[in-house]
Order: sequence, then C-alpha cells, then structure tokens
Amino acid sequence: MGTSADRTSGKGGDWTPLKFATTSYVRGLGRSDSRGRARRVLARHVPVLGGASGAATSARAGRAGIARLGGLLAGISTGSTGAALAALGLGHLVGLDRFTVLDELVTFVAGTGDDLDSQAARDAACDVLDELFGDADSWTELDSIAVSRDELSTILERFLALYVYNRIPVIAERLSQLTDPTAMRRADQEMRQVIADLVAIQLPPDPIGIDWQGAEGRSIAETTVASVYQLLDALESQA
Repeated sequence: MGTSADRTSGKGGDWTPLKFATTSYVRGLGRSDSRGRARRVLARHVPVLGGASGAATSARAGRAGIARLGGLLAGISTGSTGAALAALGLGHLVGLDRFTVLDELVTFVAGTGDDLDSQAARDAACDVLDELFGDADSWTELDSIAVSRDELSTILERFLALYVYNRIPVIAERLSQLTDPTAMRRADQEMRQVIADLVAIQLPPDPIGIDWQGAEGRSIAETTVASVYQLLDALESQA
C-alpha cells in the first residue's frame, strides 16, 4: 500500500458521505458489489477536494510531475539517462549511485514533500521511478535504461493514477483497520485499478518531441488531470 494513511481528514459536510462510503466498502469486501462500492468511495472524495474543478486546480504537484517526468522520459528515450539528466540541469547526478540518483529525481519530479499534495506526488514518483530503473544499481546500468514511446505514455499514466490515489483521504486509514492482510492488499489494489482504468493521457504522434517543460507539456498535464477528476466525480451515478 501507499503512504496515504497520513493524509488529513475533516469532519461534517462532504466528509460525512465519504467516510460512510469508505466504511461501507471496507465492511463489504468480498461481496459481489465490491467494485461498485469502491467507485462510490472514489466519487465521494472529489467534493472533499473542492469538486472536479477544485481537485484539478489544487493538483499542482501532479500537473508539474507529469511535465517533469515526461521531460525525463523523453530525454532517456532519445539518448541515455546521463544525457537526459544533463538536459534537465541535473548533470551533477551523472556517475552517482542508484539511491542518490533516484532520490534527487523524486524531488525533481514531485517537489520536497512539504505539503500533502507534494507528498502524494513524491509517493507516486518513487514508485514509478523504482519500476523504471528496475534492478539497475550501478551508474552503468542506470545509464543504459531504455524507454520506448509506448512506455513513456504508460509510465505517465501510472504516475498520475498513483498520485490521484495518494491524494484520497480516509481510505488507507480505514483499510489499516482490516485484520486480514490479504483482504487489505486486495482492497488497495481494487481502488488503484479503478483509478488506473480511468487514466488516459492523449499524446501526439511524437510524444518524445513534446516540449514538456513548456506550454505544450503543461497543457497535456492540465487537460489530463482535469479529465480524470471529471470521470471520478461521475462514478457514483455509475456504481
């Protein structure tokens, strides 16, 4: 599971239906309507973030993370990790060990984690970068990682799905009350999968050629984040 257990929660207003739906979901795990309950939870967290528009507007670390991660991945796909780092102003990382490189890349992508939004993005960035570099440990191995055009899109979508999940309050706290670790993992995976199924980043034919740090990259990030929260907000009527 992610580290969303430390996301703060409030009382009353839009929090009440979210907490009720989350408790109902946890208690009903294993039933045939479990996925529908999960969708209801995901829909009810959106009003807590200010509705679809408010949730997208406040997703600053997520939008920035998509653009920065996109730039990193595009750079790797056209050359090497070292060349990508140098192009992003991170040339001082060339030749260093895996821990140092990934730690600084997480901060580059998602910020310092000084607020809940940045924490959510850091958790997501940590997961996708760890997967990207796989078992690569030495600098030579890190520098030889390759990223295809299809993989670029898939990695960005996974980052966004994890980020959205990490922003949702209450869920991890309720899941942590489960005494069955298998049920906890299953519920956690189900929630993540519902979100992942909604995330689709529409990229132009040449995603590697996008100016990820410029207006084009920002537009892609803004449009995608807004679309995901609109879809999440509509889930309850489909549950």
